[in-house]
Amino acid sequence: MSIDLPTLLRAYAIGLFPMSDGRDDPGVFWVEPERRAVLPLENFHLSRSLRKTLRAGRFAITVDRDFAGVIRLCAEAAEDRPETWINHEIEACFLALHDAGLAHSVECWDRADSGCDRLLGGLYGLALGRAFIGESMVSRARDASKVALAALVARLRAGGFDLLDCQFMTPHLASLGAVEMSGRIYSGVLGEAMAGVSFADPLGTSADFLALDALVPAAPDVLPTDCSERALRADVPFPPPPSTVSSPVSGHVIAQLLTQTS
Repeated sequence: MSIDLPTLLRAYAIGLFPMSDGRDDPGVFWVEPERRAVLPLENFHLSRSLRKTLRAGRFAITVDRDFAGVIRLCAEAAEDRPETWINHEIEACFLALHDAGLAHSVECWDRADSGCDRLLGGLYGLALGRAFIGESMVSRARDASKVALAALVARLRAGGFDLLDCQFMTPHLASLGAVEMSGRIYSGVLGEAMAGVSFADPLGTSADFLALDALVPAAPDVLPTDCSERALRADVPFPPPPSTVSSPVSGHVIAQLLTQTS
């Protein structure tokens, strides 16, 4: 990788993030939007239909079960998005950040499929300080990305996060409660969320992304323990976290948590 991870983390800590012009474009450029989309955790809009979807258990919702699969799915061309900004360099960086315990994914699986080959949607991003910087989300079934975002918000609330950065506003995000703020205001909000971060030990000085698992222990699911096959590997500059995988948290529990704290 030409981007070293300490430099990447410092860039995110001041509001910059990398993008590329295409999947196979080797170049990477840094972006700092003039207007930033942020989803206030207390303002997440849990609509009646989304609550019903969560409680119906249409998806098996997991965390960090297949990070590589989620980022690959996000990078795939789609009818409404023929090209992607996630090139192989950015993908490799995030696989390394995931190995370091700093990047996480939320997955939505086909509940009716007993295997692990029906990934229907999800999202991934970076947990740094008390901020979660969402990088990309994807849906291959109705409501899959909404369910993934609801699961993420419940997790961030439980873990003591202050900021969910969505980078760019979309109608989809706005319908779920996201708001836009100027770069100047965002910089102050981000600075507060980054207070106390040690770049020598960023995992140890960040909010607890896995806190929800301790609060709401879930029963084992039918999904295999590890679904990922890492096509890209990278050296990790920080000690890796313990090799544990979270049990799925049911959609019904997520709906209850979001209802109680809304």
